Amino acid sequence: MSADASRPPFPTTRIHCPRLAARLGVDLLLITESFQETGSFKFRAAWKLVSSVDSDLFLTASSGNFGQALARACELAGRRAIVVMPANGSRVKQQAVRDYGATVVLFDPELSSRAESLEALAREHPEGYVASPYDDPVVIAGNASLGREIAALAPDCASVLVPIGGGGLASGIVTGLGQAGLDRAVWGAEPERANDAARSLRSGRIERLSGEPDTLADGARTPSVGRHNWPILEQGLSGIVEVAEEDIAEAVRLLFSEANLKAEPTGALSVAALLSDPQRFHDGQVVAVVSGGNVDPELYARLISSR
Repeated sequence: MSADASRPPFPTTRIHCPRLAARLGVDLLLITESFQETGSFKFRAAWKLVSSVDSDLFLTASSGNFGQALARACELAGRRAIVVMPANGSRVKQQAVRDYGATVVLFDPELSSRAESLEALAREHPEGYVASPYDDPVVIAGNASLGREIAALAPDCASVLVPIGGGGLASGIVTGLGQAGLDRAVWGAEPERANDAARSLRSGRIERLSGEPDTLADGARTPSVGRHNWPILEQGLSGIVEVAEEDIAEAVRLLFSEANLKAEPTGALSVAALLSDPQRFHDGQVVAVVSGGNVDPELYARLISSR
């Protein structure tokens, strides 16, 4: 089957949650991609990529969500995918990539980086298209669809809070809001332990982390933002809120208990930012983007039961 570029991702989901809003002390609207194809926003980018690039084989490195999305997009389009994944990562995400028909190659983060592992894979498969989960104009264009949907669903909002790792989602939302003609403050939410994007905004240049940071938010373990993402983020972000690990865990629990919503730690970063710095978002409605809901059952059970 050939790729059908007209096949859209599912529309995003808007959730009004007065209990959570009262708990956080803000006028809150949740926008969640937990019900998107493959359980996160990544399918938007993956489908755009597979629909746009003429290749029978796609190669990527992923903590899990982009790997799942690329595997599913390739499955739908009759293509192949090989995904490099950290051996200490989410088993649920690893199995999902396999279930969608892709090949998983595990690497040890203590011995090599995901970039080095992907480079080795690309040497083995020179015919494959190396797909970045975030650092690609086509990926940004795919994620921009969420920005346009936010503009239609919340035209009167004052600000948008979005998780940030490599910057693919944040740059896509900035781009999509601009395409829709909506000029709103966009804020990133990033773990303190993986704060390369925040450091980059402060220094005015891309800052890199050494090694993979130890954070619950596995989707934010990227060493730096991408070179295609950086100009958009530098110009389009109002700032980045750096969040502590305990706030990430609390955000996952609150989304479950107060909004009846399953979120993975990376997906909960925007709510964690509201816990970390609520005063910053008191003026007007804030849209908090929950980017996905794929999380190991054992970890999720531990997070929602802790206080």
